[in-house]
Amino acid sequence: MLLLGFFLGLAVGIGFWVWQQVQLNRYLWQVLQPLTSHSVKVRLPLIPRLRQEIAMVKQQRQDLQQSLQTYQDLLDFAPLGYLQVDEENQLLWCNQQAQEILQLQRWQPGQVRLLLELVRSYELDQLIEQTRDRQKPQMREWVFHPSYDHAAAVLELKSLALRASSLPLPQGQVGVFLENRQPLLDMNQERDRSFSDLAHELRTPLTSIRLVVETLQHRLEPPLDRWVNRLMQEVDRLINLVQSWLELTQMETNPTIQLHFEAVEVRSLIDSVWETLEPLAQQQHLTLSYSGTENLWIKGDRSRIYQVFLNLLDNSIKYSPPCTSIHIEAKILPDQGNTNSHYLEINIIDSGVGFSEADLPHVFERFYRGDKARTRSPFPESNTTTAIIGSGLGLAIVRQIVIAHGGAIKAMNHPATGGAWMQVQLPEVVANSPSQDYS
Repeated sequence: MLLLGFFLGLAVGIGFWVWQQVQLNRYLWQVLQPLTSHSVKVRLPLIPRLRQEIAMVKQQRQDLQQSLQTYQDLLDFAPLGYLQVDEENQLLWCNQQAQEILQLQRWQPGQVRLLLELVRSYELDQLIEQTRDRQKPQMREWVFHPSYDHAAAVLELKSLALRASSLPLPQGQVGVFLENRQPLLDMNQERDRSFSDLAHELRTPLTSIRLVVETLQHRLEPPLDRWVNRLMQEVDRLINLVQSWLELTQMETNPTIQLHFEAVEVRSLIDSVWETLEPLAQQQHLTLSYSGTENLWIKGDRSRIYQVFLNLLDNSIKYSPPCTSIHIEAKILPDQGNTNSHYLEINIIDSGVGFSEADLPHVFERFYRGDKARTRSPFPESNTTTAIIGSGLGLAIVRQIVIAHGGAIKAMNHPATGGAWMQVQLPEVVANSPSQDYS
């Protein structure tokens, strides 16, 4: 009986061990099956197969680490700055450009510190928070003032105009691309100064040339005087171009220094502008229609506002087909930023060819030349359609005047007429004749 019990216990132990091996093999097969779905037909023992899969995972990890290092090297040598923060706004990594732009000499690779401790820029911190809250890419521009560790650095470092584009990342992280726009702004300012100096120097010789042309006009008989008249037109065009350039440069430098604010009645001002342009409109049998609120008063510079409507209506006359109407619509709208104030919106709509989609973002840029369809020959005897009249600065000056008054201007194509649609918004609206003095 003792021997029988021994063999019975041995059989039970062996059976239990075999059962454990079967369960272990089944478990390993279930674990390895997703990893080896591409090689189901290969029948390998479980242990060698497990070693092969472990080797494959190690190789994939090395490949991922190599790819990550490659991307970091690319970002490190990119012309844009890049930084990445975690969910607590701690700086995880930034490239060399970001270190130079933000003056991050105190940060070392692998060091995790709060970004606001390293960079005293609340605009950047707010941009990161907005990106994380909205989970959408954001963009912001601001002037960055570097922090100074010692007094001597105040003379060496200067403020920078920055543009940042941010994007949300997994696990609450945020990546930010930084663009230093200061060199571009400095170059534009230097260009403007050079052109302004050149325009000042050109005024005297152009005036002298005009005097000579005026003398020749009285001494030449037809048909030779035609060429002198044409020369006079070109000289006047150059003089207007120089004057417009000087005017635009002065307004960009100090927009409000030349403004003299007073109460201006909009409807009567538009009527006076149309009276000035009516001889040109009659040549094409154009009419002007007005709709909207009457007796509208705004706070502004009368001569400058007159210049705005003169330029806009002149363009509408140039590009309107004969026997059509130019429509002006005026409305008073509440200011969303201040519920107690209103602003005036004036829409000028013509029935011309309108703007091309490619030109719309650039119509207010200086010297921008758009679609040839919106051009007209300055000389009736010329059959060409590529000649362009005007200085190319009119709409740029209009925008500066509107901005100087605290307003905005937008160019569109009207869906009904297909023509140009200029929308001007001006603040400080008074429904009736104002009693206060703005001088």
